[in-house]
Amino acid sequence: MSKKITPYKDSALGKKQQIAKMFDTISNEYDNLNRVISFGIDIKWREKVVSIISEKKPINILDIATGTGDLAINLIKTNASEIIGLDISKGMLEVAHQKISKKQLDRIIKMVVGDSESLPFNDNSFDAITVAFGVRNFENLNLGLAEIYRVLKPNGIFVVLETSVPVKFPFKQGYYFYTKAILPLIGKLFSKDKSAYSYLSESASKFPYGKAFNNILKNTGFINTKALPQTFGVATIYKATK
Repeated sequence: MSKKITPYKDSALGKKQQIAKMFDTISNEYDNLNRVISFGIDIKWREKVVSIISEKKPINILDIATGTGDLAINLIKTNASEIIGLDISKGMLEVAHQKISKKQLDRIIKMVVGDSESLPFNDNSFDAITVAFGVRNFENLNLGLAEIYRVLKPNGIFVVLETSVPVKFPFKQGYYFYTKAILPLIGKLFSKDKSAYSYLSESASKFPYGKAFNNILKNTGFINTKALPQTFGVATIYKATK
């Protein structure tokens, strides 16, 4: 992305700090608004990620930008013995802690406050790494992906679920109308942070997707990269190995 997109246009804070502030503010409303905005389809997308990871039978998994822990909790189905969720937002992790405790999954799932561009783990630590709707929030995408590559074990799998832009008519036109008109309106009506959903829609439409993102993964060192468009292309699952 040539221009850095941030939640708060007039803020002197860096993107990383702005992202943490934004998600801290909307953490308690995030899950419900997410279901409304995606019409609940994001649940099926996450299930596909879990299915891809399960094929590799990982012992340990790192879920970056884990947010309120939805994907980390679903990754229990992989039968991994250790799942670590990492996020820069303490507010989102607090919601995740509550959900994990309620489901009594504390012994398997651990939540860590951390920066995706400076991961607090040793080289070659994880069998699998996931990021759902998080890579577009990295302040430095190349650095974040390089860190993921560093802590992933050789032959380990990396799976990304991220928004993308449909390429076919009329889905492309419908997508732009929804993200530019409807999504910010929902945010303004129901969110505590009026800028958050404008940022989320803008960043989604500008982020590299499909072949462009696959090329970024390859340049980082990942191999066997593959893009799997979901629901007419409004989201894409990327998978790669080290």
